[in-house]
Formats: sequence, C-alpha cells, structure tokens
Amino acid sequence: MPLLETVQYLAYDPGITPSGGGLPGLSVLKNVVNSINLFGIIAVVGALAVSLGVWAWGHHTGGHQAEANGKKGAVVAAGAALGLGAANGIVAFFSTLGSQVH
Repeated sequence: MPLLETVQYLAYDPGITPSGGGLPGLSVLKNVVNSINLFGIIAVVGALAVSLGVWAWGHHTGGHQAEANGKKGAVVAAGAALGLGAANGIVAFFSTLGSQVH
C-alpha cells in the first residue's frame, strides 16, 4: 500500500476505541469521580433545603424578592440534581452517538 493511501486510511479510521483496563489506576479514578458526584448530590440536597426555606420564609413574611430567589434556587437545585443524576447516561449517549460518525 503506498504511503499516501496509508495516510488517507488512517485519517478516516485510526482504529482507536475506548477500552477498560488499559491503564493502571482506572478503578481509583472511577472511585474519585463517583465520590465527586456524591458530594455534588449532597450539596444539591442542602441547596434545595435552603432554597425551599427561603421561598417559604419570603412567602410568609411578604418578602417578594426572597420568595422569588427561593423559587429560583429551588429550580436551579432541581436542575443540578437532574444533571448529576443523568451525567453517566448523557456521556454514554453522546459517546455512542459519536462512535457512529464515519
């Protein structure tokens, strides 16, 4: 196979696919990322509790700004929880989608 054809073939299909177990420390890295995700979820639970408290306090005291900020905080916390919970599925979805590009 001439050099030009070899380079063109490698440009289209380098033959690289992700595989587990290729590098040492992969299990440690997975544990670290899982722990970061857990800390994020715990922080979101705290943020949601505080936001709901601010929302309730603002509602009962007539503080419209506090009530609006509590609502915004609750929505942001819910979105963060959704993102943290779906992170693995989102990455898997786009990784599969990207592997289908030719």
